[in-house]
Amino acid sequence: MLLSPAISVVLVESQGGRNLGAIARVMKNFGVADLRLVRPRVGHRSPEACRMAVRSVEILEQAALFESLPAALADCHLAVGTTRRFGRYRDNLLLPAEAAAMVATLPMGQRAALVFGREDKGLTTEELDCCQRLLTIPADVALPSLNVAQAVGICLYEVAKAAGGGENPSPAREDPATGAEYERLYDQMRQTLLAIGFLDPRNPGHIMRAMRRLLGRQGMTSREVRLLRGLLSQVDWLEREGRAARQPGRKQG
Repeated sequence: MLLSPAISVVLVESQGGRNLGAIARVMKNFGVADLRLVRPRVGHRSPEACRMAVRSVEILEQAALFESLPAALADCHLAVGTTRRFGRYRDNLLLPAEAAAMVATLPMGQRAALVFGREDKGLTTEELDCCQRLLTIPADVALPSLNVAQAVGICLYEVAKAAGGGENPSPAREDPATGAEYERLYDQMRQTLLAIGFLDPRNPGHIMRAMRRLLGRQGMTSREVRLLRGLLSQVDWLEREGRAARQPGRKQG
């Protein structure tokens, strides 16, 4: 059983009942029970899904529904997004075993999320932005896209293998940052960097994605997030003071 760290399987806009059932089944195979569905396009309790789930129907019945990916990841300390595409904004991709080692060695009390996209299109770049690390499963170029249930099975198998052969997780020394804290930091950072002219207002996402990748790889604590937000608040104050000082009629001290 994979009891620590806590693991969530997150599916974005899942489209097939049979895939949902197969995913529930393989989750139970590896002792994972937390299934999170973001805007599913098919009923997760449909007869088709339940038939495929066999003796893991309770995972479908207890699945949590979310309207957005950030909401589904709000309490997660590490989110690993899956993708088969390479290129811009999709660099530093981990192999399944590498991602599994990170998940399996998280300290007790932390939650990891494995995020999977649509059966036909996968995750968008904006959705991958919500994840601290990205994972790809190598496959033949003739058919590089795996069935989502198979991808979930491969990832959970690697986590189970890593958890069984590694050291027991140790208590966290400091509270790790959650997905919600990361998103609040990125929202504030975007506003601040736009205000000081560091971001191109026509394409602010380009630099912000690089910042997300940089900070997401560090595995920040809540304290470190607060520290960065305090720094950004000071930059905001200085920018406002400088703007006010440049106003006509303002006396210089």
